Amino acid sequence: MHTQSNNIQDYLKKSEVIDYDHKLIVDKCRELEKDIGEIEEKDEIGLIKKIYEFVRDEIHHSGDIDAREVTCKASEVLEFGHGICCAKSHLLAAMLRYFGIPAGFCYQKLSSSRDVNKKFVHGLNAVYLKDLNRWIRLDARGNKPGIDAQFSIYEERVAKPIRKELGEEDNPAISIEPNSVVVEILKKSNNMEELWAQWDLGLKDLFRA
Repeated sequence: MHTQSNNIQDYLKKSEVIDYDHKLIVDKCRELEKDIGEIEEKDEIGLIKKIYEFVRDEIHHSGDIDAREVTCKASEVLEFGHGICCAKSHLLAAMLRYFGIPAGFCYQKLSSSRDVNKKFVHGLNAVYLKDLNRWIRLDARGNKPGIDAQFSIYEERVAKPIRKELGEEDNPAISIEPNSVVVEILKKSNNMEELWAQWDLGLKDLFRA
């Protein structure tokens, strides 16, 4: 992995999509903070794990629940209680940044479970661990049979490890903001059918496929 910027402060920025000052996000962050007691520097890893598991487990993947709404902004994902992988990565980053924890965006090109020749964009996060002076990737997609992503510091446990023999790829960049093509597709899609119909467009920008 490599960072888009050497300035760690860039990974704390607020934006239209990463709207961590929204009341819903502020209230939820404060609630989680109370759940684990007063947060001190030494407890940062515990806080990251708590937030990650909340987004992974309590916010549904839109496809898993056959949701029709398409969410994009972090506050929308929290309000509706679901999002696709990229949308959930927006919420995870927003909640981490609220606490001053640097978080970025990563992308993979994966094969469809229905047709390995069809590829799609999968979004996840990179999080900077201050005490260890290193980035790790966390995948908040949401677990189900065949998918077991976990909070893991030393051995990466993402939803779907890359299978190079199938033409799958990791984009090694840790981006400051969500990919603009991904955001545009999420915003313009009125329902999930419209979203999936154009989701492979993001591949051209991210992987030049």
